[in-house]
Amino acid sequence: MSADSNLQRILGPSPLSEAGRSMDKVSQEFNVTLPSDAVEVLSVYGDLLISDFLFLYGPQFAVEKGLWMSEFVRDGHATIPHLVLPSEGGMFFFGHTVEGDSLFLEHRSGGWKVSAFRRNWADWWESDLTLVDWLVGVFEGRVATDWMPEWPDKHWFE
Repeated sequence: MSADSNLQRILGPSPLSEAGRSMDKVSQEFNVTLPSDAVEVLSVYGDLLISDFLFLYGPQFAVEKGLWMSEFVRDGHATIPHLVLPSEGGMFFFGHTVEGDSLFLEHRSGGWKVSAFRRNWADWWESDLTLVDWLVGVFEGRVATDWMPEWPDKHWFE
């Protein structure tokens, strides 16, 4: 099973062509090696709004959004506790929700794990889940149930 096979089962195929959808430029720009499962998922489902709620950054937007968030955090954000790439050792900003939650991959012991600034809660949230495990858990309604929506039976993309 590929890293995104569970997501493909849940979300269906991406409407974007796989041609030219590499995260290599993002890794080079930020001088970081992102986990291969995250790279695969963001190459397939990145740069899409999923079911009018969750936007994942892929090859088209990850660098631009990361640079913006890095500067925003460096200028001082009371709740986001760590620097963001391209700052050395920073977190990878991988997406947001329509409610203003900011989603990160944070390198901690054991690898890259999902963390988030939850805007409506005004707090910092951490998990011990990889991006793929977190996304599957979210879409199956097992993870982040207090701040993610009930998902439709069939997802759509914009």
